[in-house]
Amino acid sequence: MLTVSGLAKAHGSRRLFDDVTLQLSPGRRIALIGGNGVGKTTLLEIITGHQDADSGVIHRSKDLRVGYLAQELPPATDRSVLDETLDGAAHITGLAHRLRELEAQLENLTDDEDGSRAEKIINEYGHVQHQFEQVNGYAIEAEAHRVLAGLAFPPEWNERPIRELSGGWRMRVALAKLLLSEPDVLILDEPTNHLDVDSVDWLENHLANWSGSLLFVSHDRDFIDGIANRIVEVAPGQVSEYVGTFVEYVAAREDRLAQLEAQAAQQRRKIEHAEAFIERFRYKATKARQVQSRIKAVEKLDLIEVPTAKQLAAKFEFPEPQRSSRVVAELENATMGYDGQTILANVNMVVERGRKIALVGPNGAGKTTLIRLITGELEPTEGSVTIGNNVDTSSFAQDQAEDMDPLRTVYQELITVVPKSSSRNWRTVLGSFGFTGDAADRKVQDLSGGERTRLALAKTMVVPVNLLVLDEPTNHLDLPSCDVLEDALRAYTGTVLLVTHDRHLIRGVADAIVEVRNGKAVWHEGVPEKVMHPAGSIEADRGATQVATTKKANRTKKPSSASNEKRPPNKADRKQTKRTEAEDRNTRHVNTRDLRKAVNSAERKWEKAETKVAELQAQLADPAVYGDTDQMKTLIAEHEQAKDAAASLMTAWETASEKLDRAQR
Repeated sequence: MLTVSGLAKAHGSRRLFDDVTLQLSPGRRIALIGGNGVGKTTLLEIITGHQDADSGVIHRSKDLRVGYLAQELPPATDRSVLDETLDGAAHITGLAHRLRELEAQLENLTDDEDGSRAEKIINEYGHVQHQFEQVNGYAIEAEAHRVLAGLAFPPEWNERPIRELSGGWRMRVALAKLLLSEPDVLILDEPTNHLDVDSVDWLENHLANWSGSLLFVSHDRDFIDGIANRIVEVAPGQVSEYVGTFVEYVAAREDRLAQLEAQAAQQRRKIEHAEAFIERFRYKATKARQVQSRIKAVEKLDLIEVPTAKQLAAKFEFPEPQRSSRVVAELENATMGYDGQTILANVNMVVERGRKIALVGPNGAGKTTLIRLITGELEPTEGSVTIGNNVDTSSFAQDQAEDMDPLRTVYQELITVVPKSSSRNWRTVLGSFGFTGDAADRKVQDLSGGERTRLALAKTMVVPVNLLVLDEPTNHLDLPSCDVLEDALRAYTGTVLLVTHDRHLIRGVADAIVEVRNGKAVWHEGVPEKVMHPAGSIEADRGATQVATTKKANRTKKPSSASNEKRPPNKADRKQTKRTEAEDRNTRHVNTRDLRKAVNSAERKWEKAETKVAELQAQLADPAVYGDTDQMKTLIAEHEQAKDAAASLMTAWETASEKLDRAQR
């Protein structure tokens, strides 16, 4: 258990937080939320020992293992992805290494050696082997492969050197390594930033069953709600804890704010009444005592402060772009690939004016390629792409937040992209993106990562274009900034192509989804939940149609804003959902019968091989074996062969299981 008591921290004259008290006990999963710059990362670094608090104490149980995923990029090394991941289980791989050393010593024993040395080696071997079995050591490599697969690593990447990976993939390796280590306390700072929808869904399911304690920072509402059983809100100068999910936190917070507002209103009325009395009778000698009494009472009052979340995005008035043709882009049998490898094949799609389309799918599946085809940046190797008339584009990519002049102010950076003929008040525009008052005059170099991202989004969205392309715009944004983006996209009248892992943003903005996977693109009207949660989806969405057959549906009337509004399911909805899920399960069960038989058969063979390994281990644990050197060496050789056979059968089981998983999507 890890306990935090009375932590306080200030940066100069600015107070970040006071009297923070947390208890990280097994099964407790805490989401740490709050705006950019309020001290969330600072708090994590204090708890993990990377910073010192101004005051307060942190108590840890003896031998407590704490794992921390920071936002800093891990170093690029020549180590392979798998080897680096397995380092997370160093306490297990160290035992495996010691077993190999002891086995080598046993093999090299000679008949004339002292029997006491052999007995000592045997005793240690038995002790280490028992420890290895206790921590499920024989399955650790399989678990490493499973974690890497869940984080979307292709199997052939597991032997790649880390230095060949991009920053985002290196962060995934760090996350895989941390998950494999299974620490008692797991602390994560924005773990979903470099993940796609598939990987976020896998990680959510993985952490929802985490038996240790978990403390994490995230801006993803769905991710928070799927994992956390407590919410800790960090606001300027204070920290508040709520028990329950994110949805329950929102309700509890609203109740708490309502109570505070009522108490503050009552207090204001008392103060106003006292001030009116003071003003009226200040100069009357007969009332001097009563006036002084009220002045002292007002001065002693501990004023009730109500936290106010600024409405950063009340209204957005985007510059009116030129009107594009009804069809923004049309793809007919479009195929695209690189270096002889096909990325997307036979894509047929019509993107109409005003649609807001989210592209989802695993990293590397071709989402960026599809966008570049739609915008005309790429020519297909086969088929055709026709761009409509008067289509102009503005794009946001993750690296744009760093591609700004650090010496400019926020205001100066924004006006580098605005039309010179415009008479708009651009400070008002910056205010709608959270840069109110003096914040517009801050230097870019003084902004946090989230603030830079927000400024880059403002620069992208104030340009008068009719096609907006956004690639992972919520990375490094806090929850209020994500709300800004959602409101802005709702107000935008043009066409939107959105790549994001933020399922809440997709639900709030998109009226259609294009799922890019396995070289294909599948169109889904609306936002089907099974696409948003691919880990539990079936092979194909029977309510959706291949993009190749959706031209007509794609030209239907755009859903009204009311159709996008989320409403709680009623009893009939829930019954229909359960009925549909049951039908899907039955269909999936029938269609995957042969694959399940193959998995069960492979598992039985693997178990049989593991039993053989265990039998040989038991024989090696018998001291009598080492009285006969030939028998000892034969047993050790058989043991090695049995382990190799078990490893091979484990790989066969994994392959069969992966086929079954793909068939069940």
